[in-house]
Amino acid sequence: MTTVCLTFDFDALSIWISTFKQTTPTALSRGEYGARVGLGRILALLAARGVPATFFVPAHTARAFPAAVADIAAAGHEVAAHGLVHESPVGLTRAEEEERLARSLDILAEATGSRPAGYRSPAWDLSEHTIELLEEHGLAYDSSLMADDFRPFRARRGDIVSDEGFVPGPASGIVEFPVAWELDDYPYFHFAARPLNQGLRSPDEVGAIWRAEFDWCRTERADGVFTLTTHPEIIGRGPRIAMLGRLIDHMAAADGVAFATLSATAARLRADGL
Repeated sequence: MTTVCLTFDFDALSIWISTFKQTTPTALSRGEYGARVGLGRILALLAARGVPATFFVPAHTARAFPAAVADIAAAGHEVAAHGLVHESPVGLTRAEEEERLARSLDILAEATGSRPAGYRSPAWDLSEHTIELLEEHGLAYDSSLMADDFRPFRARRGDIVSDEGFVPGPASGIVEFPVAWELDDYPYFHFAARPLNQGLRSPDEVGAIWRAEFDWCRTERADGVFTLTTHPEIIGRGPRIAMLGRLIDHMAAADGVAFATLSATAARLRADGL
């Protein structure tokens, strides 16, 4: 069986405030587009196809757009953690990282009525403390690392990397769903002068890349998990949403394919002995 996990990083304003450090009206309006336009198109598409998804939501988004986050939960989709204000954990002290993680979990639980089961780093990067903190706060999975493509694995704690070599640390209890820039809409579609990102690829071209990745996963990886990452402010434009719909139809028509949230998939993999 191939499991398809559609994931959406609902960053809204937070990525501009924190990651890009751009707080002028036009910059922030790019994030607002995700809440105002993109999210509704995504939820309508998922409802029409009867497909569940996982939304990674910074706590800032839950406070800035509470009705939108409530709509995600009401539609039966998973809401998972994505930072307090889309901040990277790298460079934070352990205490700072834990405080921000705990606050973000509390805010999302209050917004949705359910405590998040998973986490994705806003930077797709982890600190030396992140996995340990996720375990301590009862999370089941992470989706930030790139050590595989379609096979989830247990994230490690305490790797030792130096000029002399590499000593892997012990496996944690955190199920890791690997990510890849090839399976993210940002590098293909996002255009910005600062920082420079030229994006603006054709939806048909990107759809062909994603279909090829899925087809390889289905034929070459027994029990593979195909994890796609998109953003409402990016994938939410009309032609791109149409392309995503065609991709979903292509995947749904294949034999032995199921759509699931990351939390449901993590629970199944644990039950199967991962």
